[in-house]
Amino acid sequence: MEEWRKWKHITKLDPDRKITPEIIKQIVDTGTDAIWVSGTQNIKKENVKELLAMLKDYSIPKVPKPAGPEGVVYEGYDWLFVPSVFNTKDATWINGLHKQWIKKYGDKINWDIVVPEALIILNPKCAAAKVTRSKVLSKEDVVAAAVCAERFFKFPVIYIEYSGTYGDPAIVQAVKEALKSAHLIYGGGINTKERAEEMSRWATIVVGNTIYENGTRSFINTVRGRLLAEMQELQAKLMKLKKMSRQNGNKVPTTSPEHK
Repeated sequence: MEEWRKWKHITKLDPDRKITPEIIKQIVDTGTDAIWVSGTQNIKKENVKELLAMLKDYSIPKVPKPAGPEGVVYEGYDWLFVPSVFNTKDATWINGLHKQWIKKYGDKINWDIVVPEALIILNPKCAAAKVTRSKVLSKEDVVAAAVCAERFFKFPVIYIEYSGTYGDPAIVQAVKEALKSAHLIYGGGINTKERAEEMSRWATIVVGNTIYENGTRSFINTVRGRLLAEMQELQAKLMKLKKMSRQNGNKVPTTSPEHK
């Protein structure tokens, strides 16, 4: 299994926003599973490299998620998540920039660590939606887009992004229940323990803006929320096993080993 399928909590750091080495250490120490280096505006090789340099001494997986070819660097990270926007009519964001990237830098690309990501942007007010001219979708259309990405185009990752606001858990749940093999990731508005716990039931969560807007205490609480969701899942599994054990405890085998 690919390492990234096991991640439950991803930290998103924006190369265009200021952060200190002390805050980065606190983030890593929380046990977050990976760090995305990602943003929408003013993302250049220089500021991506600067942020990766601050992370280089940590063993945590480092994952640039470029907004375009100009922000791609070719060393200092573990995976490269490359998005295609699935709710835009502008082919630039579906495969246009991708072809430009390959044409210009194809000899530098390590395809073994490239992870194609089907991105569905559902907050029309966020910068990513405006830049990509993403279209608002109903729950049914989001599910259809996710299933299309998974089964027709074979994307291994579906990312539902509400950047800047908290999304609809019912949509995330519906997508999760419709997928067969693609890994579901959710990002947007997770700034409390309760929100982290709620969305973690259905998807790997991405937490980013709250670090810059509310500080590390808020961020730490999102890690707590993710762990609480995992604990509830484990408790449910334990209760199921306990019930199965009780149901089978008084049953006598009908065939002895020597008569098998």
